[in-house]
Amino acid sequence: MRSPALCLLLCAGWLAADTPVSPAAKSSSPKDAVQFANDVQPIFAKHCQGCHGPGAQMGGLRLDSGQSVLQGGSDGAVIAPGKSSDSLLIRRVTSSQKGFYMPPVGTRLNPEEVAIIRAWIDQGAKVPAAPGAQASVAHKTSHWSFQPIQKPVVPDVRDRAWPRNPIDNFVLAKLEKAGVAPSPEADKHTLIRRVSLDLTGLPPTPGEVAKFVNDNRPDAYERLVDHLLDSPHYGEKWARFWLDLAHYADSDGYEKDLSRPWAWRYRNWVIDAINADMPYDEFTIEQLAGDLLPHATTEQKVATGFLRNTLTNREAGVDRAEAHFDQLVNRTNTFGTVFLGLTVGCAQCHNHKYDPISQKEYYQYMAFFTSAEEVDIDAPLPGEMGPYLAAKPGYDKQRAEILAQAHIPELQAKWEMNMREAFNHPGKNLEWDFKVTSYRAMVDGADRMLKDDASKRDPRDAERLTDYFLSNPGPDIDKPTGELLKQTRKKIEDLEASLPHFTEAPVMRQDPNPPEAHIHIKGDPKDLGEVVHPGSLAVLPPLPAGETPTRLTLARWVVSRNNPLAARVAVNRMWQEFFGRGIVRTSEDFGTQGDPPTHPMLLDWLASEFMDHGWSRKYMDKLIVMSATYRQSSEIRKDLESQDPDNTMLARQSRFRLPAELIRDEALKASGLLNTAIGGPSIRPFQPDGVSELSYGKKANNWQESPGAERYRRGLYIFYKRTTPYPMLNNFDAPDSNTSCTRRSRSDTPLQALNLLNDPVFLEAAQALAVRVLREAPAPLDNRIDYAFELCMDRKPEPRERARLAKYYNAELALVGKDDKVPDVLEPFKVDGVDAKQRAAWVGLSRVLLNLDEFMTRE
Repeated sequence: MRSPALCLLLCAGWLAADTPVSPAAKSSSPKDAVQFANDVQPIFAKHCQGCHGPGAQMGGLRLDSGQSVLQGGSDGAVIAPGKSSDSLLIRRVTSSQKGFYMPPVGTRLNPEEVAIIRAWIDQGAKVPAAPGAQASVAHKTSHWSFQPIQKPVVPDVRDRAWPRNPIDNFVLAKLEKAGVAPSPEADKHTLIRRVSLDLTGLPPTPGEVAKFVNDNRPDAYERLVDHLLDSPHYGEKWARFWLDLAHYADSDGYEKDLSRPWAWRYRNWVIDAINADMPYDEFTIEQLAGDLLPHATTEQKVATGFLRNTLTNREAGVDRAEAHFDQLVNRTNTFGTVFLGLTVGCAQCHNHKYDPISQKEYYQYMAFFTSAEEVDIDAPLPGEMGPYLAAKPGYDKQRAEILAQAHIPELQAKWEMNMREAFNHPGKNLEWDFKVTSYRAMVDGADRMLKDDASKRDPRDAERLTDYFLSNPGPDIDKPTGELLKQTRKKIEDLEASLPHFTEAPVMRQDPNPPEAHIHIKGDPKDLGEVVHPGSLAVLPPLPAGETPTRLTLARWVVSRNNPLAARVAVNRMWQEFFGRGIVRTSEDFGTQGDPPTHPMLLDWLASEFMDHGWSRKYMDKLIVMSATYRQSSEIRKDLESQDPDNTMLARQSRFRLPAELIRDEALKASGLLNTAIGGPSIRPFQPDGVSELSYGKKANNWQESPGAERYRRGLYIFYKRTTPYPMLNNFDAPDSNTSCTRRSRSDTPLQALNLLNDPVFLEAAQALAVRVLREAPAPLDNRIDYAFELCMDRKPEPRERARLAKYYNAELALVGKDDKVPDVLEPFKVDGVDAKQRAAWVGLSRVLLNLDEFMTRE
């Protein structure tokens, strides 16, 4: 039988996961002085299998407190200081007996490692005596991301004419050291298209292009940038980036994947916060702990919807404690990824194998979220409150009358009694047990409602519970009563439909009776280790002393000036959006396994600037896009193909395909179909048959296409269902929204070209583009080609491009002329003075323009 104490000893790698094996341990004789931290701990770290949580006290042996209380067991002393021959540890690591030798799995200790441990025991098996001494050794690291941010001096450069702001000095200093010159500035057509897409996610109009190109004032570009930063579409563009991090979706995920009717309320908050240039520290604090702020407003509570983007498993057979644990894991991992840029999730089951993150510290982070619970609140939009309040008294009266006429209060009271009995004494009645498990899966806060006194129940909870009862009355209902409940439910639904719209929001609040937080052995939700309290990584600055840590403590600590990670991570992701990759390419991993920064001094300078200027996102965005580095041409240079193929030195701008939503937005914008309304509920544009049918249940399969102009809203607002995502978004690499996404992949597949050619959404855009060109641009053909090209690419075509498009148009005209039915299929819209065959040929030409590489690419 495995000794718990011995297992803990072999799993002590969490003490110093990043401590290298000392030269002495590799080359010295075992008879030399052996130090635990330098020589022995690395051996334990190497052979650790993550069997136990850190800090657990087993068999009287503790290594986390700097002391070794060595008690004997039934099979001898684990460690007998001074007598390695009497130590169970040595007998185990040298044994060949299966079931007895240690470690039980993985690589066995080699003779040199055994000799070092023998020597350590023979010399007294000494460990640091001072409490906490191991922690200082264990978390000592020279890794760059854990070092304090110190604003570097802006480097001097030889070419002093090129830099436009300090960003350029850092970039140019590296280029000059490598003997590489920067690229020339992009032409004005490219610049306005680039910066418009980067700041608002929308291309400029032909009028905006002409205005900028013809503006010869020295501050013309800055005026353009300021205009874009003030656009309400700025918040939409950057909200999409943030929603990737938050892994936002409009459904629960898992098998049932039920819709979340109010999820969009958090999306609204993100758009508004970004448009208002809410300082990033406040932006962070409100999302993690807005409900805990003094006199928290509705909007501050709505911000905690960030934590409600976890998946919810509604399957009745799933253990609710396990499902809740999965949500806590998701929140903890998301927190680490988004705000720290660390793979803290690697420490769920054992100590992080590469970074100084112990399993105990992982669950200390989780403890901040263990004390929070999910609730829904009233969060009306402007104009909703008055009509709703006027109608609510009448609604309440009619609802009460409908329920009383059907004797619902009495029936529900009996149902609650049976549910509570099954909840408190499972196993007595299997039918009621099933009803309880289903209820707990389908209703948020179900346990709280069952435990609460009905007379003191929150009105929202009381209404939700009654609505659930009307649809799920239990196994003891006879047929007449069941029919009565069905009729009552229909009356209530009709009454609710007459009530003026009133928006709600999913948020978090502090649980008044939070459960204890534990280490979970091997990450198992059912295998509890020691109790832990909210805390942080020892490698980072400590939490404030003298207060009970809450989510608000955590949130404020994350964005404190002495935290070396938050500002670095944030500005790196901004840079990533403007250059296609971050200064640290692995924007999700600032740990030892992530990529090192290509321009470390620039990263720290940007992080310092961010904090020095009030954590202003708009200040940083303007700083970056005003730089000469950003304004460079993106043309490929032969002289850099071998020296810098990945453009890490930034001797040119990057050229990359637009994200999925922006490709659709651009097609709608060029065609004139785009509905630019800001915010509001998610939309359902046309979707191919068979997609929603893949979802579970009849209700999930019901994709009701949005009416009228709603279907032409931006891709940001498309209803995102986790199990059956919108195909076009999926095809162009939108993330799955199950976990936080810090950087999207960019694939290039034939299916994407087919999507742009044949998807009814893009066919309709091509039809609208054809109508727009024929109505707005007078003949001849070349003039219309120029206008169509400019609507799509923000520039006039080159002569050879115009000639190729004209040739294609004539070929298309001849092709559609062979079949009288084709024009009606391709172009159902009429334009005065243009025959059907010409309209159809223009649709064909428009489809080509909407499929060009330049159209879906940000130069």
